Amino acid sequence: MYLKKLPAAFYRSATGNAPVRDWLRSLDGVDKRIVGQDIATAEFGWPVGMPVCRPLRRGLYEIRSALGGGRIARVIFCIVDGRMVLLHAFMKQIPQADLVLALRRKSEVTS
Repeated sequence: MYLKKLPAAFYRSATGNAPVRDWLRSLDGVDKRIVGQDIATAEFGWPVGMPVCRPLRRGLYEIRSALGGGRIARVIFCIVDGRMVLLHAFMKQIPQADLVLALRRKSEVTS
């Protein structure tokens, strides 16, 4: 039996919302499976490099999932107390506003 080296946990807002969990649930079955497999690759194989995972900046990392039709899903996470905290998720490139949002959520879970 293999153990997770870096178990995933969903970021939860002060009101209890888990935006990454909700985003994952909104995906179709194929996309959901691909993103889930890439998260599992990071959980069981940490540290993982490209093409699945790469560091961003200021303690943020991204999981990159290649989906059909040339789409790329990204899940931004940080590491807190030996867990991968899934902070934010979206499609394609990382707009600055998405990085700012992920950094704000990181500060909530690390303070």
